[in-house]
Amino acid sequence: MSYLEKVRACARYRPENYLPFRISGEQVGQVRLGFLPQLARFEDTFCCVKDGLNLADNLHRFEQRTEAVGRVLEGLREEGLVPGWRDEAYPVTNSFGSPPFFDMERAAVPLFGVRGYGVHVNGFVGDGGDMRMWIGRRSMSKPTGPGKLDQMVAGGQPSGMSLRENMLKESAEEANIPRSLAEEAVSVGAISYLTERPEGLRHDVLFNFDLHLPEDFEPVNTDDEVDKFYLWPMDQIMEVIRETDDFKFNSALVIIDFLVRRGFICPDDPDYAAIIAGLHR
Repeated sequence: MSYLEKVRACARYRPENYLPFRISGEQVGQVRLGFLPQLARFEDTFCCVKDGLNLADNLHRFEQRTEAVGRVLEGLREEGLVPGWRDEAYPVTNSFGSPPFFDMERAAVPLFGVRGYGVHVNGFVGDGGDMRMWIGRRSMSKPTGPGKLDQMVAGGQPSGMSLRENMLKESAEEANIPRSLAEEAVSVGAISYLTERPEGLRHDVLFNFDLHLPEDFEPVNTDDEVDKFYLWPMDQIMEVIRETDDFKFNSALVIIDFLVRRGFICPDDPDYAAIIAGLHR
């Protein structure tokens, strides 16, 4: 499978299967048609109309909305309809940095098709042909992508925390990177995608960082979310991405972006422009 095919595999989305989710007339997500009847039962929180799902008009304040939707999600959780519960609050917004309408349990974000955000760190050593990258294997207990390969550090963006502070926190938890070293990470942009996954509609933006590590650094997981780390040459990573599905779907995109930026995928590649366009949806 080519890099472009990997990118296009994260753009599988059939809009006819969804209706808009709105707050005060503003669309913030999309709900799958088959999930709408579950939400229609909660008439004090949601209003199902012909052309979509609206949050109840009487819910005006952040705290009201967070509490009301939280009660609904707790009920759905008890019915087994919100798998992979995290106890992590995610902001519901229409664009990154705008004031959130309310906070939502992380596991429910794909069920409403609202924007999700995260931070990923490419930790590498060496340069040029000698470059190697630290890769993590996700714990089998993870609710999404158990056992898949991943960045050395990656995590969702919770409510009430800056991207850089979240990157520093995740670096400490997932790889035991000293803060003084993690602070050397360089922000290198973002990728985005809209794709249907088993957990729902993933409409995410991942903010990426590159961290050039010393040769003698070795990551150690501290939060039980990573089973093992590997230090692989870039040729091996590139082959695994092209030939297998061993990487978590979005982690593969982050590395493809790295390969473009670092010149491992060259402008003369016939898929070059399409790859770049596909990484920003």
